[in-house]
Amino acid sequence: MTKADIVNQVYEKVGFSKRESAEVVDLVFEIIKETLERSENVKISGFGSFIVREKRARRGRNPQTGEEIQITPRRVLTFRPSTVLRKAMNSSP
Repeated sequence: MTKADIVNQVYEKVGFSKRESAEVVDLVFEIIKETLERSENVKISGFGSFIVREKRARRGRNPQTGEEIQITPRRVLTFRPSTVLRKAMNSSP
């Protein structure tokens, strides 16, 4: 599913114009993005949680040369589905 597909679903189900639907979808994504950039987690009830984790610096190895390298610290984003979503995905059709 693409962003355009989401806009079309909002357009069909809510009744906004396509432009209004696109603005709503863009606004929701922008709010989520800004929240994650501040290292805050986003929890959407019945869907799941986007969690920002800090990874520390560590030693790694270049697989081609075998040379040891330093991997810099970074933030990573993980998603944990809610129990409701997990059940819906695993229920038989």
